[in-house]
Amino acid sequence: MRHALLPTRGRKMAPTQVLRCCQRGLAWIPVIFIALVVCWSYYAYVVELCIFTITSIGEQIVYLIFFHLSFIMFVWSYWKTIFTKPANPSKEYCLPKAEKELYEKEERPDSQQEILSQAASSLPLYTRTGAGAIRYCDRCQVIKPDRCHHCSACDMCVLKMDHHCPWVNNCVGFSNYKFFILFLAYSLVYCLFIAATVLQYFIKFWTNELPDTHAKFHVLFLFFVAAMFCISILSLFSYHLWLVGKNRSTIEAFRAPVFRTGSDKNGFSLGFRKNISQVFGDQKKYWLLPIFTSAADISVSPLSESQNRLLSNEQHANNIGDHLVNNTFKSGELHWG
Repeated sequence: MRHALLPTRGRKMAPTQVLRCCQRGLAWIPVIFIALVVCWSYYAYVVELCIFTITSIGEQIVYLIFFHLSFIMFVWSYWKTIFTKPANPSKEYCLPKAEKELYEKEERPDSQQEILSQAASSLPLYTRTGAGAIRYCDRCQVIKPDRCHHCSACDMCVLKMDHHCPWVNNCVGFSNYKFFILFLAYSLVYCLFIAATVLQYFIKFWTNELPDTHAKFHVLFLFFVAAMFCISILSLFSYHLWLVGKNRSTIEAFRAPVFRTGSDKNGFSLGFRKNISQVFGDQKKYWLLPIFTSAADISVSPLSESQNRLLSNEQHANNIGDHLVNNTFKSGELHWG
């Protein structure tokens, strides 16, 4: 009987696996679209504009040098954003085998929280759920570090998760947030440079100062595409620069993190300079390069001064409470003795 059931299980599993493969394949469509647009823009600018339309050799050389510099930095940062694996919680955030078995067998939420609290007592955790409970991912079976969230698209918990971006088919978080910011910056520079240098030839083609050739369509469309992307990227880039200055993620901007002392939207803000170094690192010479230089421990997020003060006051109050309880207990022993 057992062997007879195996083919049926296989048939049930097959559609799920096929669906997952289809989803993974479809997820690359936005990336392929961007890659095709970039390849066409390269051909349109280098071949149709610089080679076939611009007659001045000096102008061609200057345009091609600056174009390729922006193009290389844009492609490099885009590649790093796509193919950098999101950082996951370390093994110390996984429940030990004994506690895990107890947690799975326990049905009462209060008892489950007690198990999680004991397991998390030695971990540097300061954030909680909205109800004040330990943040635990049942899917990944890990206690979530501060600023860590589960991504349903990647099906994993991601450290300092910002958002899942379909245009890079990857989660943007601790390991690639710098690359994402640089990708936005260099894509904006790339589009601005194209729009600025193509403008005069766009006007000439539009007013028929230049003869109608096969380059006309490419030049006209190149300007429209560059200008359109400029507007959309500028707003997104400005928003993420604001987030970097505040040391917030997109998730935290929409929903303030909850600490043991309550919710605080500025709970991770260390001041403007330190906030920037959290993403770009302390060595300014590497800030504009898409290489990993982000500061801070991968699993531990530094807290703001106000949060540290509140937690210190809470710890002090707890210590006083424990001290009073011990004194009461001792005095009771003496009285009964």
